[in-house]
Amino acid sequence: MTTDADLKARVRERMARTGENYTAARAALLTEPPRRALVVETDLVADKAVRSFFDGDRLRSIPTRRRARAAVLMELLTRFERGREYAEREVNEILATAHEDVASLRRELVDYRWVRRADGIYRVVDEVPERHAQEAQEVPSDEVARLARVPRARHTPG
Repeated sequence: MTTDADLKARVRERMARTGENYTAARAALLTEPPRRALVVETDLVADKAVRSFFDGDRLRSIPTRRRARAAVLMELLTRFERGREYAEREVNEILATAHEDVASLRRELVDYRWVRRADGIYRVVDEVPERHAQEAQEVPSDEVARLARVPRARHTPG
């Protein structure tokens, strides 16, 4: 939510940049989609959740709020590699370095569709899955950037 003081400052900045009068600059700002501000705000919320729930590499607890849980799961996702296949045992070993409830964490990663499971093999997705409006509210708005932080698998010469 934008406060009146924030809006006035943004209007004045636009006036200085475009030469518009106050009314025109304000109207233009109010018709712009608030996407840019929302991304910054949500990114800060997700980063705060990660800082709050991790103690070094260990997860203090699994967040009960969906939004914080999604941010924590995306942080755990960086411990995997895109393009690599994992057996369930390997997934459990990686998640166990963060928290003892590996089954819940593994299930949530699959439920958010950041990890695909087929025939007991797990794989990090390459692209952000399509989100319904309800689900999109839960995940960090910079989901694409966070998924891009997951390293690519190192291919060894065979």
